[in-house]
Parts: sequence; C-alpha cells; structure tokens
Amino acid sequence: MTNAARRPDPKRAQLRKLHSQELSVRAIAERLGVSRSTVSRWAKEDGLAFDRARTAQAVAAHSIDLAAGRQRLAEKMLQRAEEALDDLDKPYLVYNFGGKDNTYEEHELKRAPIEVRRNALTMAGITFDKLTRIVEKDPDVSGAQSVVQSLEAGILAAAAVLRTPETETDTSAE
Repeated sequence: MTNAARRPDPKRAQLRKLHSQELSVRAIAERLGVSRSTVSRWAKEDGLAFDRARTAQAVAAHSIDLAAGRQRLAEKMLQRAEEALDDLDKPYLVYNFGGKDNTYEEHELKRAPIEVRRNALTMAGITFDKLTRIVEKDPDVSGAQSVVQSLEAGILAAAAVLRTPETETDTSAE
C-alpha cells in the first residue's frame, strides 16, 4: 500500500462509498472532481473492482444507437439524392436581383443546366459511396442494401441521360 493510500483522504472515503453504490468510474470521477485514471488507481490500491459487464452493455447499446443513427442519416441522404436526380429533367428556374433599381428577373429553362446536373450526380455518387460504406459497416441493418440498390439504379439512369449528345436531348425535351 502506498503512503497516499494510508493517509486519511475524504475523497478516497467518498470513492469507497460511491463504489458501493455501483457507480461507474466516470460517474465517480465527475462527483469527486478527479480524473478517471485517479479513480481507477485509487480503487486498485484499495482492492476495489468495477463491474465490466455493465460497461460492455453500455457499449453495445451505444453501438446499436449509432447504427440506427447511420440508418436514419442514410435514408435522408438517399431521399435528397433521389430528389436531385428526379429534378434533372424538370423545368429549371433561374433568377437574379440586380441593377440600379434592384429588379427581379426570372427565366425558366426546359431542364437544369449541365453544371447543376453534374452537381446532382456528384451528390448522388457521394451518397452511393457513403451508403455502401454503411452497408459494409452494418451488414445486419435491414433495408440498407435496397436503399443502395435503388440509388445505384438512379445514378445509372441519370448518367445515361448525361451521356446522350446535347442535340438529341434538346429535341426530346420539347
């Protein structure tokens, strides 16, 4: 036993009391205003052990929460990417404010300009990549594979439209 362990210390007495209440190392450290490593060292010096089963359960619950969060985020990403891809061939409004009178002007194009189309495809591609990684990380998350397959089909269809020469697509849009 070290000299520090032999000295009466109110915080160490509190440590023993809090340990008997089955509080975690983190909770005890917060209550005592010391680091977790100090709590662990004092507990070891006093022959106290912490229940690792509760820690394992907390880690497992946290992992499940993270997987559910990834799934929710994947669904939102997919929805936005699909909307962007669906809007590629719809009429596209361009507008501006300006001039000395600060006037508003707008014009409707038959479809989105090529740079907007590229941005939508880039966003969809990034979404596809992220969803693929989610599926690799959480192979047991239900529905994730169908989400990725749906996005893949949308990206391939949009890419086929962009590969069509501009003259062909101009006449088909009218």
